[in-house]
Amino acid sequence: MNRVVQILQVLLTFIVLGFLVFPFIWIVLTSIRPEQSMYTDTFQLLPDEFTFDNYRRLINSGFIRYIRNSVMVSLISTFITVFLAILAAYGFSRYRFKGRRELAGTFAFTQLFPFAVLLMPLYIMYFRVGLVNSYTGLIIAYVAITLPFCVYMMIGYFQTVSISLDEAARIDGCSTLGIIFRVVLPVAWPGIVATAVYAFVRSWEEYLFALTLMTDDSKKTVPVGLANFFGQYTTEWGSIMTASVIATVPTMIFFLIMQKQLVSGLAAGAVKQ
Repeated sequence: MNRVVQILQVLLTFIVLGFLVFPFIWIVLTSIRPEQSMYTDTFQLLPDEFTFDNYRRLINSGFIRYIRNSVMVSLISTFITVFLAILAAYGFSRYRFKGRRELAGTFAFTQLFPFAVLLMPLYIMYFRVGLVNSYTGLIIAYVAITLPFCVYMMIGYFQTVSISLDEAARIDGCSTLGIIFRVVLPVAWPGIVATAVYAFVRSWEEYLFALTLMTDDSKKTVPVGLANFFGQYTTEWGSIMTASVIATVPTMIFFLIMQKQLVSGLAAGAVKQ
């Protein structure tokens, strides 16, 4: 009986995995499908012939520029967000002060309302100080929308690190910053990676702020560049699928590099000492 249950579990796992993976497989196959074969009445998983014209056309159209913009903005905003989250979360997890729990709870509370409500006030403020259509303004916006939840995540990770390590390092003459970066961070590294992955993906896939704050086409990011292929009367499905494949490459590389730390970090964040 246990053998049958195990077989059913494996089959169910493959079925669920198939539902999850099939859309990406379909996108990849469509990106190398000739344009005329995309509008047939019959379902055809594998095309009769393969072509890379969509990739050549997309590269020549300057879509790589959007990739470069997204990589730069996402990496910088992720670094700033994680750095600030580390300092804030360490203070919340190590120091006891009045209103600490209530203030920490506000970080989670900020995720309950849509960030679109900040768009108009932020645009007006940026227009007055000259940050519209600048990478600096977009990075500040991304840090603002990702920092609260990153702090909330890091508090849980830092609470898994024994405070006795801090006390031992302080006895040895280590400063507070030294304790954070030399003692606590190496132990909480998986949690930091998990937080960095969240911040990177959140910045990478953000569309509304990038569309509104970046008016110059040469400074737009990948989500905005993808939307340009949707026209009023026609849609370039070949270019959309090809751009989607190219846009997933940086995030896939990021996940593959950080996969081990990410899994252990997610498990560590759910346990408190």
